[in-house]
Amino acid sequence: MIRVLRKTLGVCLIGLGLGILLVLLLPISGWLFAIGVVVVAVGLMWLSC
Repeated sequence: MIRVLRKTLGVCLIGLGLGILLVLLLPISGWLFAIGVVVVAVGLMWLSC
């Protein structure tokens, strides 16, 4: 059960990060882009655990 929740959270993080990247691909500021990349990376690391 916990493993399923972890995978779900990882997928949600990846989706959130990709959403941030897609919305902010109009490069308003570099730090918002960096936050999106970090969120996707954290989601992928979470899934790989």
